[in-house]
Amino acid sequence: MARGGRGRRLGLALGLLLALALAPQALLAKPTVRKERVVRPDSELGERPPEDNQSFQYDHEAFLGKEDSKTFDQLTPEESKERLGKIVDRIDNDGDGFVTTEELKTWIKRVQKRYIFDNVAKVWKDYDRDKDDKISWEEYKQATYGYYLGNPAEFQDSSDHHTFRKMLPRDERRFKAADRDGDLTATREEFTAFLHPEEFEHMKEIVVLETLEDIDKNGDGFVDQDEYIADMFSHEENGPEPDWVLSEREQFNEFRDLNKDGKLDKDEIRHWILPQDYDHAQAEARHLVYESDKNKDEKLTKEEILENWNMFVGSQATNYGEDLTKNHDEL
Repeated sequence: MARGGRGRRLGLALGLLLALALAPQALLAKPTVRKERVVRPDSELGERPPEDNQSFQYDHEAFLGKEDSKTFDQLTPEESKERLGKIVDRIDNDGDGFVTTEELKTWIKRVQKRYIFDNVAKVWKDYDRDKDDKISWEEYKQATYGYYLGNPAEFQDSSDHHTFRKMLPRDERRFKAADRDGDLTATREEFTAFLHPEEFEHMKEIVVLETLEDIDKNGDGFVDQDEYIADMFSHEENGPEPDWVLSEREQFNEFRDLNKDGKLDKDEIRHWILPQDYDHAQAEARHLVYESDKNKDEKLTKEEILENWNMFVGSQATNYGEDLTKNHDEL
């Protein structure tokens, strides 16, 4: 049995991995990987089940950044706590010795922006082939699909042929949505919207549409309960469903299917994956304070944070901790 997180948001062209292996010099790895469809589980903070270190992954990524959180295993607990202490000093903006929910929220938002900025900067040179500080659709298409387009016979008899044929027009549609001035050339801002559409208001319809296309296997334009479950769970030998799957079926019936017609339309999908009244940074900040605030004064001392260091940085920390002793304009 496999659980795929609470669904995911953006489709991954698995066939591109094969093409990359065939011709890595001609085809770049697909940047639009699938992401979590729902930012945070629906349970209230105070009603969470006990968490162990393995279930702190979301907290680590929110607090430190997704890329940096992957390097955690390199440090001992002592080194982790030392670097966490440096991070706490940076979060405490007013220097009063306490970290408030608002300060944590600000920090988490800055970390997310840093991740997006670094992600775009990392791939920019691979797509901006003529070095004009813009990326045209043709540049992106050739960098990503060039080998496939130049060697279609190699893919005729493989499932990857269908994957490429599906993903190319899908990427073109998303690129055009991000290209606000319609010149088929993306500035850094526009390319950021292309790679991270969930972060931009004018791209959210694309996020909803791609989610529908990912999950709607029978092509009727809706997501029924079985499709909803299949997106996050695959049966093995028709075994029994685990309890969490049964809980997700209840979630579908009670909270996802708003008009109770047994399926999700685009508006219901939008309500599910892009809830208007949900601020993930605020929720994560509240969660971290709630779990670490020993004296319940609704703010954290450095000692309280270090005492609960496992939640913030796990049994490790990141080189990001060293970075924080320096001055980063983007932070």
